[in-house]
Amino acid sequence: RNPKIVQSSVKPMSAKNRFTLQPLPYPKDALEQGGISRETVSYHYDKHHAGYVRKLNAADEAGKVPKNASLEQLIINADGAVFNLAAQIYNHTFYWESMAESSKGCRG
Repeated sequence: RNPKIVQSSVKPMSAKNRFTLQPLPYPKDALEQGGISRETVSYHYDKHHAGYVRKLNAADEAGKVPKNASLEQLIINADGAVFNLAAQIYNHTFYWESMAESSKGCRG
């Protein structure tokens, strides 16, 4: 399954943003029983993941990202910073979607 990047609460850089941060599928404290603190989730989601999205949008606005290329197309065809940013967004989205709230057990 390919994670989709959708609208989020991250402040947009401009109205042109093609890539947006997918909302977490659970509250930030939902993984605490499993050993991942709210602070850890916040740090990785709000700083790392959101940062990759902002930087890829900045690269897009600077003309460094092929027009109309999807995130998946960038992972397959791009190189350097654009590839890294797209891959990091995809990996982080996959990471969040692969975990379940502590009360719900393992996702299958």
